Amino acid sequence: MTQFTVERFADSNQQRVGDEVFPLLLQAPKSAAMGAVLDWVRTHRQDLQTQLSQHGAIVLRGFGIADSDQFDRLIRAFDWPNFTYSESLSNAVRRNRTERVFTANEAPSSVSIYLHHEMAQTPVYPSRLLFFCQQAAASGGATPICRSDLLLSRLRHSCPDFVDACEALGVRYSQTMPAEEDLNSGQGRSWRSTLSVTDRQQAEQRLQKLGYRWDWQRDDGLRVTTPVLPAVRTLSSGAKVFFNQLIAAYRGWQDARNQADKSICLGDGSAIDVNAMGTAIALADELTFDIDWQTGDVVLLDNFLVMHGRRTFSGERRVLASLVA
Repeated sequence: MTQFTVERFADSNQQRVGDEVFPLLLQAPKSAAMGAVLDWVRTHRQDLQTQLSQHGAIVLRGFGIADSDQFDRLIRAFDWPNFTYSESLSNAVRRNRTERVFTANEAPSSVSIYLHHEMAQTPVYPSRLLFFCQQAAASGGATPICRSDLLLSRLRHSCPDFVDACEALGVRYSQTMPAEEDLNSGQGRSWRSTLSVTDRQQAEQRLQKLGYRWDWQRDDGLRVTTPVLPAVRTLSSGAKVFFNQLIAAYRGWQDARNQADKSICLGDGSAIDVNAMGTAIALADELTFDIDWQTGDVVLLDNFLVMHGRRTFSGERRVLASLVA
């Protein structure tokens, strides 16, 4: 039996953040037995959690994960609390494979999903994310990741008034949810599924509790605007991060129902500076590391520290996800 050992490996595009690297890359023998993998995770889960909060992202390569059931077993070895898709306010269409595992965004391969903190456009969001690549795309399909603390620091230097406004006023997001799921959109989850309701009355009751404003559309779609949500978040470490979905919404919330330029505003209802958004996008692109998936890879992300997205791709790409409360 091959001894189960885990070592760091390097990538030429890996970034230095102080004394740390971004992301942390760990590799094990591909022939590792599942039992040995799970034992290793249980033994090292506290260290991995500490490393995740320091590095923001960890890539596990060669851990022998082959399907959704094995990914589920790996997730449970961490003993982290589950954040279910069904109870979330995610606007993406997904399919559950197990209680804790579901497909990543079902939007077409030609649709780019831009950098965002998972569900930061809602009042409830997960603390960590886990991804598993069951099958890498024939080409493309990388997952871009970016540290929001570095982005905020650079942005504060370039656009201090914009950062001050984001911090002081927060942001609101607006979107129209379809009556039935729309697989052609990255924001195609129906309002019934998103709100976990079956009719308009239940939807309005849920929205009222959440502090949303809403407007029913002629086609039974539902236009909603969030309460004021943070655009800058202070972590337990004292570090501040650009915690929001501004880039994703500004660049990508465009479909048959939504216009990207009408999807965001500051908390007081005033428009967001277009030039500052352009700067934020450019800086984020500079700071991005692309996770070029290999089949079997598992990635851990700190959702408070790191944004992620999805590049376009060709061929079949199967990436599964799980969320941690």
